[in-house]
Amino acid sequence: MPVRVVVGANWGDEGKGRMVDYFARDADFVVRYQGGNNAGHTVITEDGKFTLRLVPSGILYPEVVNILGPGTVINLEALRKEIEDLQGRGIKVDPETLKISDRACICFPFHVLQDRYEEERLGKGMFGSTLQGIAPVYGDRYMKYGIQVGALRYPDFLREQLERSLELKNLLFERVYNKTPVNVDEMLDWTLEHGEALLPHVTDTVNLLSEAVASGKTILLEAQLGTLRDVFYGIYPYTTSSNPLASFALVGAGLFCDSVPKVTAVVKAFSTCVGEGPFVTELAREHADRLRAKTGEYGAATGRPRRIGHFDAVASRYGVRLQGASEIALTKLDNLTGENPLKICTHYSVNGKLVSDFPLFPELRIAEPVYIEMPGWTEPIGSVRRYKDLPIAARKYVEKIVELIGVPAKYISVGPEREALIVL
Repeated sequence: MPVRVVVGANWGDEGKGRMVDYFARDADFVVRYQGGNNAGHTVITEDGKFTLRLVPSGILYPEVVNILGPGTVINLEALRKEIEDLQGRGIKVDPETLKISDRACICFPFHVLQDRYEEERLGKGMFGSTLQGIAPVYGDRYMKYGIQVGALRYPDFLREQLERSLELKNLLFERVYNKTPVNVDEMLDWTLEHGEALLPHVTDTVNLLSEAVASGKTILLEAQLGTLRDVFYGIYPYTTSSNPLASFALVGAGLFCDSVPKVTAVVKAFSTCVGEGPFVTELAREHADRLRAKTGEYGAATGRPRRIGHFDAVASRYGVRLQGASEIALTKLDNLTGENPLKICTHYSVNGKLVSDFPLFPELRIAEPVYIEMPGWTEPIGSVRRYKDLPIAARKYVEKIVELIGVPAKYISVGPEREALIVL
């Protein structure tokens, strides 16, 4: 039974959606195993551009079963709208093609409020949250105040759990944030309204995947964000509140088997970052603005402009290693056409000391990049489908990245379209 995990090796926004879409054509199941609608995976097909936020990236293949696993958090209203938008564009989304784990947790409007209130309270010290309620809902899950999607089947129990959760939440809203308390009845109405539309999709996905394992089905596991946003191993505290690592994939997906997954780590050909926190190779504003306008580097979920930097081999090497990847997919190489020279950060300098390992936050925030320069290329590469047909400078750039991070590149993306991919 083949299992593959597609993960990000950097800050997120590496292009995982287009790679999941590529692998999904041969998959029976595609499973999102963590995160919520703070993600944004972009896939471009012959039918246009699709930005998927909660729905797994395999949904564009009508024969694939897509699962939101136990490790995810579900904003019922946002998911309902995303489903309706996809259906309106002719995509088949029904209880057979999209299933929601009854063990996933619900992300409520009061989680979104708490997210915003906390960022306001932090002021200049804010984390740069997507303001989708992700940290509060994962916090509630671990504090044992979370409410599982399966509670939608039991309205009386659901109300009990909402009352219990809001008793504590409203103390925080009134006494810390000086805000209006949340009404239990209004919150129950919201939950039942949107939950009713989603209930046909809710099931025991653990059993479903157990049956898939027994049948030898092909299973693709999909992460959001990347290594450097992992709550344990990322740039803490400037992280997400879940685990985008491949090591967590089986748990978050609810897939229990003796098969060792193949891990494909997605790496962008230059560095980008959305949100706050250290970003060692960040470009000066004028340079970043020019490259952003050229490449369209804006958050798929938030629309926020991404911070842009030179390729960071220190961060990427760390990211790939922690993902346990045996191969990488290098994306957006075509975006570097016309850039000359190209810089790669090979080390950091921390208080005059040369550092090759990715450090903790206290050192990272004062780290300075140490670069090598490489020549760029001017030839357009969007139509190239064989590695040997890339310009020599492009091949040397790819080969230097592979040398520095220590994992072979199996896939090179030279455009956003499905077919714009070089397979080595």
